[in-house]
Amino acid sequence: MRICVYGAGAIGGYLGACLAARWPDDVVLVARGARLAALRSHGIEVRGAGDQRRVVPVRCTDDPATLPAQDVVFLTTKAHDAPRAADGIARLLGPDTVVVTAMNGVPWWYFDGLEGAHRNHRLRSVDPDGALSRSIPTARILGAVVWTAAVMRTPGIIEVDQRLRLPIGEPNGTESPRAQQLAAYLGETGIESPVVGDIRAEIWLKLWGNLAFNPVSVLTRATLAGIARDPGGRVAVRAMMQEAEQVAKALGVRFPVDVDRRIAMAETIGAHATSSLQDLDAGKEIELAALTGAVIEMAEMTKVATPAIALVHGLTQLRVRTRDAHTRT
Repeated sequence: MRICVYGAGAIGGYLGACLAARWPDDVVLVARGARLAALRSHGIEVRGAGDQRRVVPVRCTDDPATLPAQDVVFLTTKAHDAPRAADGIARLLGPDTVVVTAMNGVPWWYFDGLEGAHRNHRLRSVDPDGALSRSIPTARILGAVVWTAAVMRTPGIIEVDQRLRLPIGEPNGTESPRAQQLAAYLGETGIESPVVGDIRAEIWLKLWGNLAFNPVSVLTRATLAGIARDPGGRVAVRAMMQEAEQVAKALGVRFPVDVDRRIAMAETIGAHATSSLQDLDAGKEIELAALTGAVIEMAEMTKVATPAIALVHGLTQLRVRTRDAHTRT
């Protein structure tokens, strides 16, 4: 099975290392810049989460056009980078290629084929010009939700505080043979990958924490546990999550846990800096559009008020602009 991991950050690198350790000749990563150079030089080093220290040589390239058609493409870029990757991913598609969207936030295909008033709505917050929708047919897609805590502090070196769990599911809710086959394949690497019947509900469960903890961490510089255990931080994320729950309910989604249990799930990860805080410190674009931006767009569609989410979203945008202004001076 030919597998491409498109994006070699902390998540893509960790996933790629797990796959390449088991099937070194079948897996290739698409990376660029310093990450590409590091992967070519010394592979991927994974530290923690039971591995202690493991170095995995990997095949990699910065030009997907040089690769043959793949059986599976894992899209592991940041959500805001995905539109720029659309053309490259299209070049990897063969007759039966499956594209697994393993990213944070609301995926661009969320409303494709979904029954109801918003069927086939394109989320402009995550697919502004429709590049993803045009390049990757929904029939190719398996949804996925990434559950882990990983940091790439140095190109090619990934610190993991929580083993990778990757639930997958068909957007149409069926338990297809291809989903079952991929789950079994991932299981051989040690990745827990159950096939879920409602992948959108799983997306919301992860998003529910991300949309609150990530921007609040950018504003406060606090870790997951730090926010959850601070009275003011907890009030802020709880208010945002309660608003998001109303948006989800308006779209027919029900959560398997209540808001306090979901906050506790984040707290148990401990003193972990969110990916958004990591990106703030690295001078990178913050993954905001697919988190708060998409929820605000869906709130407008469903006529649900989200003042707390809108307030934090706006302040986080200001924080990033302030950082960028200081960088230029």
